[in-house]
Amino acid sequence: MNRMPGEELNGTSAQSQDLTPCTTCGRRFAPEVLMRHDPICKKIFNKKRKPFNSLKQRLQGTEITTVKKQPLQKGKYVLCFLLFPLQKQPGKKSNWRQHHEDFINAILSAKQVTKALKEGRPLPPPPPPSINPDYIQCPHCSRRFNEAAAQRHMKFCEKQVASRAFAAQTTKR
Repeated sequence: MNRMPGEELNGTSAQSQDLTPCTTCGRRFAPEVLMRHDPICKKIFNKKRKPFNSLKQRLQGTEITTVKKQPLQKGKYVLCFLLFPLQKQPGKKSNWRQHHEDFINAILSAKQVTKALKEGRPLPPPPPPSINPDYIQCPHCSRRFNEAAAQRHMKFCEKQVASRAFAAQTTKR
């Protein structure tokens, strides 16, 4: 026979009885049940749970059983075993103003193009490209890249220029 929670065996409902709330969890119990529940509830709610360590569980059963944390150094932040400085690089200057002006100029030129298309006039010339001072120019193709990409590109571009020059020499012969 299926019973609803709080329903007694003799058929009387829990609402007809005098239920008292627990001072710890707020659940309602009959007075004789509350006497048994109260000390258990207080014991459970007063326990401090230790924090769950997901790293320990993830590493369980693998060859890497423990990971030693490196001590924090003053002014440094440890992440993935690499040290990243919290302070900005002294040589890098923010050029947000230049980016902002470039953005505004791009919007204005786009508006001029839209207006010219609506009126049927010839399109205005595109705005000159802005040069980022942080970028490095490739000596072979004159394109500009950030530091890491420039190093990779220059090696590649040098090989391409050499192979093109070789191909041009072989076709002349």
